[in-house]
Amino acid sequence: MVIPTLNSASVLGPCLEGIRAQAYPPGRLEVIIADGGSSDSTLEVAKKFGVDRVVENPLVSGEAGKSAGFAEAQGEVIAFIDSDNLLTRPDWLQKMTAPFADERIVGTEPLWFTWRPEDPLITRYCALTGVNDPLVSFLGNYDRLNYLTGRWTGLEVRAEDRGDYLEVELDREMIPTMGANGFMVRADALRRTEWQPYLADIDTVYDLVCLGLNRFAKVKVGILHLYCPDVRTFLRKQNRRIRDYTYYSRQGMRRYPWKRSPVRGLARFVLYCITVLPLFWQALRGALRKPDRAWFFHPAACWLTLWVYAVGSVRGRFSRRAMDRKGWKQ
Repeated sequence: MVIPTLNSASVLGPCLEGIRAQAYPPGRLEVIIADGGSSDSTLEVAKKFGVDRVVENPLVSGEAGKSAGFAEAQGEVIAFIDSDNLLTRPDWLQKMTAPFADERIVGTEPLWFTWRPEDPLITRYCALTGVNDPLVSFLGNYDRLNYLTGRWTGLEVRAEDRGDYLEVELDREMIPTMGANGFMVRADALRRTEWQPYLADIDTVYDLVCLGLNRFAKVKVGILHLYCPDVRTFLRKQNRRIRDYTYYSRQGMRRYPWKRSPVRGLARFVLYCITVLPLFWQALRGALRKPDRAWFFHPAACWLTLWVYAVGSVRGRFSRRAMDRKGWKQ
């Protein structure tokens, strides 16, 4: 397992506790922390739970941390777990690794985000919609169960039900936003991609598919993603997303062809944000299907994302440096 960290002390403990609670042979599990220079007690938490290795991540970002951790990993299958992910069932690893018995399966990923009534409102909203970025819902290439649509993606992806998982065959023109929050992949396949120095989620899946390694399993388990506890953190993370994307795209380090995304999906997102009422209608429909007041964060999530992305895209055209992570914390 590779876990990128940067001032992650507030969430890393529960993350590692869930990993140590797995009903999985300890000798077959390697936990690597790739730390971007934490100034809080992140490394003390890692030591407390006896992680196998801590490696430095001089490029600081989570994507660079995945690359740094993978460079040191010894296992045949690599699990990328974010520090704010929680494995909420002891058989999670067993379920997630089982599909690899089929040699055609190159990677696995949880089918949904775990929803819990006790979690913060925005965390519940992300679990209900299956996304951390509401724009992706409109583009259709989300990758977790969305209670509003009743589907795990809006793309026409070939999938066969194998009981405990869906066997998914991806086309380079039809790739959901897979690759993060519990994504597992064969190490030998991953080494064939452009994984250094920045292992970006969907770009990695795109690379694999372009190599003809296009069969994945969407496993019928969830993973808890404690995305953010409040609106301020939501804004901060959306800003990080757009600034990283614009910077690394200019560096030629982003490969998934986002520009091919349906224009009508982006246009509908902008239109709904401007008129607002359709967003409330979506929230109401969601609340009727899976009751939770968190649905009514949807209009704010969309509007704030539009604003942050618009400003970030303009700023990105003039910025010549990667986003400064100084002071960043979970």
